[in-house]
Amino acid sequence: MTQEQLTVAVAGAGRWADRAHIPGWQRDPRVNLVALVDTDRKLAEEMAQRFGIPHATDDVREVLEDASVDVLDVATGNDAHFELSMAALEAGKHVLCEKPVHHDARETRRAADLAAANGLKTKLGFTFRYAPAIQYAKDLIDEGFVGDVYVFNGYEQNSQWIDPATPLRQAEQPAPDENEIAVSSIEGYGAPIIDIMHWWVDSPLTEVVGTMRNFVPERMVRATGLRQRMNIDDGDMWICEFEAPTIASIQSSYVTVGNYPGIEARIYGSEGAIIVRLVEEAGICQTIRTATKNSVEFVERSIPERYYPAGGSDREEWPSLFYSNLIKDFTDEILGGGEVNQGDFAQGALVQRTINAFERAARERRWVALSEVPELAGV
Repeated sequence: MTQEQLTVAVAGAGRWADRAHIPGWQRDPRVNLVALVDTDRKLAEEMAQRFGIPHATDDVREVLEDASVDVLDVATGNDAHFELSMAALEAGKHVLCEKPVHHDARETRRAADLAAANGLKTKLGFTFRYAPAIQYAKDLIDEGFVGDVYVFNGYEQNSQWIDPATPLRQAEQPAPDENEIAVSSIEGYGAPIIDIMHWWVDSPLTEVVGTMRNFVPERMVRATGLRQRMNIDDGDMWICEFEAPTIASIQSSYVTVGNYPGIEARIYGSEGAIIVRLVEEAGICQTIRTATKNSVEFVERSIPERYYPAGGSDREEWPSLFYSNLIKDFTDEILGGGEVNQGDFAQGALVQRTINAFERAARERRWVALSEVPELAGV
């Protein structure tokens, strides 16, 4: 017996909740969005009134103790992700959480294991996995369009912060030494393309090597409004090897000229190749182009309607289109009651483990095996 309706509470009343999370939930007729939580109660009340959400509070315990709430959506700042996710899972709620659940892959794995033990589903905010073009490409790969996978190239880059006067959050994961570069772009921007790499290549990652750079040393800090030294990776590049005879490259950056979100995923194999661009250009937010070994010129493909949310279009803004697909997928998984749960906390742990390996490779200036980065505490 499966339920027909989901009751959802959102924690976090910031810009991304406004642009993506709340509109995504309200777009699905199977969802009843009943509460909005934020430490700034006034902000929560104002946003709840604007979206017609019946209850606003600054106390997350109100929704965690409410047995009628099925899902907690964690759209807060990064420092609250893990605590709120664990509390919700312990309270028997399904959880959608923005990335990262935790900077340490072992803690993300612990959250994934708790969800599995409690029979709950989880979802990471890997927004770009749910772009219709990315989903369509994955099906083409699974159907054998590219054949044996040889090469994957992934880019997540744009020029949002090429201007040092554009305010940026202070790095939330400090470097071990103040003279070392702190992780920023590869975790904040790199995670979604790393997720797509793992999903498309579909082979265990074995070793990585790469480097991080700080190109713009002084930036405006959002919290203070002052310009200061920010020794963060605003550009990085990585090479990956897999158990399969596949190689991959990953690049993420805050300072490469181009439009937001700046995602490009390329995959090449024995039979063909696929290029997906998730970049807002000329009023279009995504394109997919393919070629085969017998017809090497890349041509654009139309994406079948089944990959879109109701009323979805390539001409709507990407946060609306892609996040609505994420919400639809999570709602399908929960209401369907089966085993399928893509882009969950276990996948998040794999992505975070990859990021942790990247960081070690850059700091130690060598190839690092994924096995050197423990998946579980004490391993």
